[in-house]
Amino acid sequence: MGNLTLKSGAFEHGEIIPRKYGYKNGNHSPPLGIAGVPSDAKSLALIMDDPDAMGAVGKVWTHWVLWNIDPASAINEDSVPSGCLEGKTDFEETGYGGPAPPDKEHTYVFKLYALDCKLDAKKGSTKQEIEAAMSGHIVAEARLEGRYSP
Repeated sequence: MGNLTLKSGAFEHGEIIPRKYGYKNGNHSPPLGIAGVPSDAKSLALIMDDPDAMGAVGKVWTHWVLWNIDPASAINEDSVPSGCLEGKTDFEETGYGGPAPPDKEHTYVFKLYALDCKLDAKKGSTKQEIEAAMSGHIVAEARLEGRYSP
């Protein structure tokens, strides 16, 4: 298999994320399609964050952290693949926390990582803990970006 890709049936790369995926508008996680997983990948990890939050709250805001996703999985709307674990968001919650820009339109980045191992991290781990655990194990990466306004 070739180039790792991440797409959504709910929005195109760089386009508007529909309202129902917003934190205050239903907080449904969007469907994500995964293709081109390298044959040596043992698991996948996904991090969704908001780099534009730096201007409003002084840091990149973490919205979703998932790991130990089976490489053959897709991520269906409002669910997580069986066997994967979810981490803590900057909302101080475990699981998906949708877009919630406090000031203006923000760009949200979904980063998918193909890893050569499963991560030994407990449920509720932070983005920083997962990034540290992934270090040296990333075999491919893909990105999907979407925009959301208050």
